Amino acid sequence: MSDLKEITRPPSTEEEQGLNKKGSFKKALDLSSGDSHNAGIKPITFVRQVAAGCVYPRILQGDALPPDARLRVQKLLSHFDGGSIGSYTGSLGAMHVRNTIAKFISLRDGGVLSSPEQVFITVDTQRALMVMLRLLCQSEGVSTVMIPDPAPHTLTRLLERMGVVPVTYQLQEESGWSVERAELNTAIQATRGRSFPMAIYISNPGNPTGHVQSRESIQEVIRFAADEELFLLVDEVYQDTVFADGSEFVSYKRVLAEMGQPYSDRVQLASLHSLSNGIMGETGFMELVNVDEAVMFFAEVLLTGDLCPPVIGQIALDVMADPPHPGEPSYSLYTQEVASRLMILKCNASRAVEFINDLPGFSCQSVQSGIFIYPHLTLPHTELTHSQSVGLLYSRRLLEDQGVCVGFSEDHTHSRSCCHFRLCVLMPSEKLEEALHRLRCFHFHFLKEFCEAGETVGEPQKSI
Repeated sequence: MSDLKEITRPPSTEEEQGLNKKGSFKKALDLSSGDSHNAGIKPITFVRQVAAGCVYPRILQGDALPPDARLRVQKLLSHFDGGSIGSYTGSLGAMHVRNTIAKFISLRDGGVLSSPEQVFITVDTQRALMVMLRLLCQSEGVSTVMIPDPAPHTLTRLLERMGVVPVTYQLQEESGWSVERAELNTAIQATRGRSFPMAIYISNPGNPTGHVQSRESIQEVIRFAADEELFLLVDEVYQDTVFADGSEFVSYKRVLAEMGQPYSDRVQLASLHSLSNGIMGETGFMELVNVDEAVMFFAEVLLTGDLCPPVIGQIALDVMADPPHPGEPSYSLYTQEVASRLMILKCNASRAVEFINDLPGFSCQSVQSGIFIYPHLTLPHTELTHSQSVGLLYSRRLLEDQGVCVGFSEDHTHSRSCCHFRLCVLMPSEKLEEALHRLRCFHFHFLKEFCEAGETVGEPQKSI
């Protein structure tokens, strides 16, 4: 992290006359959400070709689609009633698509069997998580669930809406946002005599932290869940976005199966995956493992109220689970597009982390996966002369002055002048560069305005 008092070159004339002028931006830039399509990342061609053919089968009569896309369309339509995507599928999704997903899971996990009966296709992971929380937190008294800090920003809102009290365990930022057994023990011990958590929520790869758990770390969490009789709610939506050298995604289900008795048939698990948060930018599903048949039944009953998941999303899931194979016409373009998105993500994440670590007051852990970086801003308390928290003040002013929208989270373990920001990096590189340029210009004006009188604030030596 750069020193707040580091003295380097003054802002250039172009910067002073350009982006530094409040409200001079031409278009707002949203770095707070993970909407990759809105950010300018193009959809996967094969996914849209298959979707287009299913929506408008007449195009199959010409040569607008490659042969393998036409065959996939015909196969999918044969499994929809009336040969149309306008018909309802089952409440848990079309059985053909659930079969395809089960085969994908088994292949992903090195042969660990997966049953389509345990695969529930949902509108999104929030809906799946809502169903599981409703099933798990039905006992009298206070319902609690262990969640990480930091956690996905939508999670706490969902828990609050459902009346579930979060029990937080701290991820260790200094060691790359690791999950420590000692911290898990401390967190659950603090609940003794007041409530007992029904489940523990895990985000792997981490959202918004971008960390990836090792097998050993996953094993430790599984042992903890077994010892404390906790249901594992595992958010694995970023499994397709691991880009760091030496990092590998391993599913909780696979590790659970590899651990054998007494864990493999005793620890209950719900695994969530959503294409909307990864390379595809589409929809998702949930798989239940070691869950009682009665619970499975009630989960299905709750999801029945949705009639059926969006059919276009199911089509995208089918492609994700069974993409073009080597030798097929669309294989080359498909693999190129997926690899290109991962490379954009890797380069953008590396660029953004390096850039932000050069800004005074900021520090940011390197990321291994996901679409966010999660930098930490610290300002000496005496320098924060405004009554607002630094996170709210900084993000509001950044939006007003430079049109850059970021998410923020206050750091409750330190003073009010510490916070984290959530920045999405899955976007065209030139768009990210513009956002970083605006952030840099704003940052130094913010420091000059709110630092105590007489403080000299410099710029980083790294230029844009």
